[in-house]
Amino acid sequence: MPDFNPNSTFLFLLATIVILFVFAQAGFFLARSWRRAKALGLDTGMLRKVVFSSAVFTIAPAVSILLGVITLSKFLGLPLPWLRLSVVGALTYELPAASTAAAALGASIAETVTDPKVYTNIAWVMTLGIIPGVFYLPFLLPRIQGGLGKLQAKDKKWGELFIQAMFLGMISAFLGVVFARIGEGAAGWVPVLVMLVSIFLMLICGLLVKKLHIKWLEDFALPICMLGAMAASIPLTQLLTSQGGL
Repeated sequence: MPDFNPNSTFLFLLATIVILFVFAQAGFFLARSWRRAKALGLDTGMLRKVVFSSAVFTIAPAVSILLGVITLSKFLGLPLPWLRLSVVGALTYELPAASTAAAALGASIAETVTDPKVYTNIAWVMTLGIIPGVFYLPFLLPRIQGGLGKLQAKDKKWGELFIQAMFLGMISAFLGVVFARIGEGAAGWVPVLVMLVSIFLMLICGLLVKKLHIKWLEDFALPICMLGAMAASIPLTQLLTSQGGL
């Protein structure tokens, strides 16, 4: 039996159908919004400016998503990451979910999946893990927002601290992946150093925005840091693995 091909024409066809449906949905609501705005008497020039500005500012997050697609495509082929990150997936979720599922199945994320059972299980983990959030939001988000609003109205300082604590809690969940391999030698420190490079680049972007008032950099800081950290990972990996230690 031939090896399973995660880049098969059939998978590309399925992904294309779903993504075209999403495009059609976006076009439908854009047309409805445009007609409604015209009915309210808004200027056509202003509407074009809003559409153009919105299109431009989607480029920055799209770069980050593209990097995620490229990263996952080496392991899972192009159709599945393309579909996931174009519709409902999140970069901060897809890669850890795929890596965790692969590790549980004894597969390496450095090699393309050729076992259909491994591919199917990884796809199910990625899909089932993110679906609950789609259904939780309509029911839980209003209550969460209401609770935060009450807390901030009662004590603004504690309300801000609570939000910051939740954000730090989310970040700490990903730090486990970064520090998981530091006991394995020099190579295990590569993720830590790459994270530090990314932090350094983000600090530089923040200073440029704050001190030099380069406002457009706010939208491109994330992809710049990602690209810079990814580029730095290559010499760092070669340096640490060649020297055999820190």
